[in-house]
Amino acid sequence: MATRSRIGIELANGSVLSVYHHWDGYPERLGRILKTHYSSRDKVATLIDGGDMSSCWTEMRWTETGAEKVQEYGPEYYSDRGENCPPRFDATVEEYLSEGEEYAYLYRKGEWVCYNMHQFEKKQPELVEIPAGALAV
Repeated sequence: MATRSRIGIELANGSVLSVYHHWDGYPERLGRILKTHYSSRDKVATLIDGGDMSSCWTEMRWTETGAEKVQEYGPEYYSDRGENCPPRFDATVEEYLSEGEEYAYLYRKGEWVCYNMHQFEKKQPELVEIPAGALAV
């Protein structure tokens, strides 16, 4: 399901570096993947350094002839198909949340938090729980 989201990391000065994530962005899927597979600051930073992505946890990768299945799960970056989609910089968390997708994830103080951005409603971003437990994949 194309549930668009942003994945961000809060930097030491309170600014945020983030990327767009296209598929399955709801907390029951993406939130659990982030908590399971991107649980350290180094892993999160590496994920975000790759830029915008179709998915952060898939066995598909872009190639010259289209998408192909690979042996190892990981991110499928738009840059791998020739697009220039670097991470976005926001000076504050508030700025980051003001231009979100359907969900916004933020790695801060060693933990993931998730905001329902209420993109299609006239409501403020709301913190929502990320369910516990890893997915089968």
